[in-house]
Amino acid sequence: MSEDVIETAILSLVEARGPEKSICPSEAAREVFPEDFQKRMRHVRNAAIHLARQGKVVILRKGKPVDPENFKGVYRLAKAPDAPAPDSDG
Repeated sequence: MSEDVIETAILSLVEARGPEKSICPSEAAREVFPEDFQKRMRHVRNAAIHLARQGKVVILRKGKPVDPENFKGVYRLAKAPDAPAPDSDG
């Protein structure tokens, strides 16, 4: 399965959650890989890092943004403050 599908799921979920709210990465994993989501968490993490580098999402630890290149442990994902909606042309 393409990383694009995972990225699309992440973007859709953070958009639906709304501003100043976040999702658990497992929500995206469950949407894309309902049968074996736990085994696919590394793919979701990689997609989240890619999206954070592009400025589309923010990776949070304990509610605070972290460097996508250097974080460990439990994290959450939120829409970047100035990120366009997934369906926009921007």
